[in-house]
Amino acid sequence: MDAPQDTFTWDDTRPPSSNVFRAIKDITFGSIAGMVSKVFEHPFDLIKVRLQSQVLDPTARFNGPIDCLVRTWRNEGIRGLYRGLPAPVVGAMAENATLFLSYNELQNLLRRLDPQPSSQDPTLSQLALSGAGAGAITSFVLTPIELVKCKMQVQMLAPNRSTAVLSTSTGYTAPATSGVASLKRTALPGPVSVFVSVIRDTGFRGLWLGQTGTLIRETGGGAVWFACKEFVGIQLIQRRAKSLGQQLERKDILPTESAIAGACAGGAYNLSLFPADTVKSIMQTEEELRPRGKGVPARSFFGTAKEMYRAQGIRGFYAGCGITVARSIPSSAIIFLIYDGLSRHFTF
Repeated sequence: MDAPQDTFTWDDTRPPSSNVFRAIKDITFGSIAGMVSKVFEHPFDLIKVRLQSQVLDPTARFNGPIDCLVRTWRNEGIRGLYRGLPAPVVGAMAENATLFLSYNELQNLLRRLDPQPSSQDPTLSQLALSGAGAGAITSFVLTPIELVKCKMQVQMLAPNRSTAVLSTSTGYTAPATSGVASLKRTALPGPVSVFVSVIRDTGFRGLWLGQTGTLIRETGGGAVWFACKEFVGIQLIQRRAKSLGQQLERKDILPTESAIAGACAGGAYNLSLFPADTVKSIMQTEEELRPRGKGVPARSFFGTAKEMYRAQGIRGFYAGCGITVARSIPSSAIIFLIYDGLSRHFTF
């Protein structure tokens, strides 16, 4: 992370912005970036959750991501691919706003606590620690939103429901007591209804079902995501500065450099702690797909992980990993492209 003195300088010469305006910038730009990226990636996320949710099923509903994508499109159409979209859009806005705000504030805090001069570039460990702290904070905001999202994404797969049941030969069919026409007319619960039902059945504490998995994923993933992006971005800036023989700052990152660094960060983030996300998704969809009955407590994070290992071994923890990494690369590139672009054009 040490930059050549004659080619690259940390952005420490600009007049300090007020804390209020800096927070507004992080919240606004992070929200916009998260919203745009989520609209792009949601169909792939839906496929991921559905593949994860079948790990503990005796018979797999889908043979892989392509099979899941084709059958979802055939039986549910474009609406099916975007089922549960409002929750993750809100979640992505809240997630990225909290992430960027926490990341920058923690980074400033670490720089103030560091005995080294404030003009010295933050180390990679400082960036990673800031990212880990930001991820940990964000996990508490994200878990309830992801709970609603995951429940909505498997609604059409739920057995013994009036809306639909799964047919192993053709995909989705109406239950014996209902006609296909009634299936098409039946409205599935929306995000507000799902949210209220969780509170009614399990109390407010139930909104944080799967929090352990989200905390592990976001803490480790946040460290990897931000550190990877910053490292790759700085390397690209240094390379350009050296070729131009000029001094460049962190804010001088080009859109292509932001996209490349973000793409690398997205792939690294999802590869780092994907098993924790799989356990979380199974916990959050258990009530819909494998009801345990009244009075039976939900499995713990580690209890679910043990059952997954017995069912499919290590392979089960990586269900849907391929499509997740594939969609996270352009999605993360979009996030940093938008965030860095807005930060470059609108300074406070």
